[in-house]
Amino acid sequence: MLNFAAGRQAKLRYLSGSFKRVSDGDHVLCAVTGRNIPLDQLRYWSHELQEAYASAEVAGARYAEARKEGLI
Repeated sequence: MLNFAAGRQAKLRYLSGSFKRVSDGDHVLCAVTGRNIPLDQLRYWSHELQEAYASAEVAGARYAEARKEGLI
């Protein structure tokens, strides 16, 4: 079976506890590090900021920064 989404960045709408695909792809970019995150490994995101994160540590640091800036 052909996978036309392979190698393409997906666009997602981040929800509280889940996400919806807006456009097909097989990965998203970490908002902090710029690293590719395969969708099957995506575990951390912010529905408030609509951002994905590569790890819990990166997500925690970004949340602290966003709170300090008054974004959340």
